[in-house]
Formats: sequence, structure tokens, C-alpha cells
Amino acid sequence: MKNTILYYQQGNSDKVYKASIETQAGGYIVNYAYGRRGTSLQTGTKTSSPVSFDEAEMIHAKLVNSKLSKGYRIDRQNGERIDVEAEPRLSGITCQLLNPIEESEVDGLLADDGVCAQEKYDGVRMLVQRDGENLRAINRKGLFANFEIPSEVKLALLSVPTKQFLIDGEGLGANYAVFDILKCGRKDVRDLPYRDRLALLEKTIISRLPETSPVFGVSSHTSQATKSALIDRVRDQNGEGVVFKALSAPYTEGRPASAGTQRKYKFYESASVVVNEPNSGKRSVAIVAFDDDKIVPLGSVTIPPNHPVPGKGDVVEVRYLYAFKGGSLAQPVYLGTRSDIGASECTTDQLKYRKVDAASILRKQLASESAA
Repeated sequence: MKNTILYYQQGNSDKVYKASIETQAGGYIVNYAYGRRGTSLQTGTKTSSPVSFDEAEMIHAKLVNSKLSKGYRIDRQNGERIDVEAEPRLSGITCQLLNPIEESEVDGLLADDGVCAQEKYDGVRMLVQRDGENLRAINRKGLFANFEIPSEVKLALLSVPTKQFLIDGEGLGANYAVFDILKCGRKDVRDLPYRDRLALLEKTIISRLPETSPVFGVSSHTSQATKSALIDRVRDQNGEGVVFKALSAPYTEGRPASAGTQRKYKFYESASVVVNEPNSGKRSVAIVAFDDDKIVPLGSVTIPPNHPVPGKGDVVEVRYLYAFKGGSLAQPVYLGTRSDIGASECTTDQLKYRKVDAASILRKQLASESAA
């Protein structure tokens, strides 16, 4: 039914990982195989007995996502043999995902004129594929989205003379912020340096939009002064953060195991979590994340009056200051539901924990002992 082949090449490592959904006894099973390329692969299964297709697809997606998060890439030439009728929403496109940076790394990126900075918009990741007069949205999971592209955005993109393209950006309600182009005409341009893709995006798409278009290109800043000014402006406007991108780098699918050519610097932390239970009689819900097969409670978050209360199992986005080891988020703020993220992606790996100040703890202990 589905056979995904991934590979990992870095230094002396050259590994292969295969994940497949197969039919068995009227149901479906998820099998895997892994090992060094060119050797006999070790095999196993993620399902001890046949399950429904929906459950198998969820297990398969979690398996593939876990490998992508560790730096594996999909081998599209030999893998991704998919029964289109069984999974009609799969686009074949994998988003480039970004790792965060610490504040201590910012100065080096500001001084590097080979790196540009852009505002990180707080919306919904959305790639748009155009083929003639047809437009389709693709979400961050690589699926054709089950939401409609806003009509104003559609009209603007269909007005562009370029009849075939694939662009990447952030959906902002009735607006669309575009920051990359993956295909132009019939040509795949993902291997071009980012500076060349930006120039192509401006020439073929952005410069040809109507003057009052709801679609706009994200501004890029390259000098230390303009990058610093961007950070100050976005922070003053309570924006989410900025993104640093290497101008010489190609578009790299998935999330690298560490670092990467595109990094995000957020002014606050946010996490995608799962609603465990609505709190009875209150406008708040209990939220959890996953640590492998364990469910980790993260406390509760209040739902603002302008948002409907999400239901059990919904994936929601929560802003917070930091996480406490063992559970709960400090000062959580509800941002909304996430239709583009699966529950399997809501892991504790995304949480940023408060650093323990050993010296401060020792001072408090000594003060307490002195008072006693």
C-alpha cells in the first residue's frame, strides 16, 4: 500500500530506513527495515496484529516523521511508492523545517552577510501549487490541505502570468506571506541557492501581483544593521520572532538532526500539544505531550472568549515561558487549533525546559538554614 524509503548520509554514515504499510488478514500492518546501505537490513514490525488503515497510516506517519526529525531524507527515486486511491491527499512534497537557535548564537548570524533575516510570521504553513487555473494548498505534513485557500489569495495568484509554480509561505487569515519558490514552470529549483530562489520568486511571482494584493513577499535583510533593526521592530510589535537563512543553501526537505541552513529565533516558546480533557464547567482544557509511548501531562490552558473550546484529541498551539521537568508549562497562552500537525508530532522533544541555577538554589538553602 505504501513504501517509504529514507536515507541518512553524514560523515561516514550512509544508512537506509524503510517503512511500509502492507495488507494482512483483512487489515494492515506497518513493517520497517534499517541498516547500512548495501548490507542486509534488520527488519521488524510496529504492529503485532493487523489494524485499520487509519491507524496504520498514523503509525507509519509517526515512524517517518521521527526519522525526518533526526536528519533522514526521503528517497523519492526509489521510495514513496504509494497507492494513490488509498492516500489521495499525499502531495509528494516535504517542507523544509527549522531548528531553533539560542540567543547566544544570534550575534554571529547578525555579523554574517551570507545569512539573511526575515520576520517569522505566526500563521499556518502553506505551500501553494499552481497548474494552469488550478491551485492547491499543501500543509507542513506534505498533504494537500483540507482547508480552502482564501478567495482573495486565489485571485491574486491566478493573476500572475506564470501558469505553473510551487511556492512556500505562511497563511495569515486572508493574507499570504511568501518566502520561497520550489518550482517555476516545469523546472524544479530546490537545488538553487536561496539568493537565486529569492530573485526568481520576486521576478516571476511577487513583482507581478496586483498592487493591493493580499499576497506579499517576506522582506529579507542582509546587513548587520538592518537585521538588528528587524529584531528590534518585531520584538517591539510583539511578533513571534525572526528566521535566519543561508543565502547559498538549497531547499532541504525535512528537519535536520541539528543546526541547519535555516534557523528560527523565537522571542517566546510555543508548542503543539494535545487536548486530554476539557475541564468541566470551565473555559480551559488539560493538555498533554508524548514521550515515546508515555503521556506527559502539561497542566491546563485557558481558552479565550473569542476561541471555541477544543475537544478531546485536538491538537492546539500554546505559547509559554518555559516548561518544568515532570510536567506543566509556565504561563501558558492558548493560540488556537492546528489542523496541519498530527498528534504523533506533539512530543516532549519540542519543549524548552527552565535551566536550573544551582548557585541560586544553594543560596536559598543557606538562607533557609540561617533563618531556622
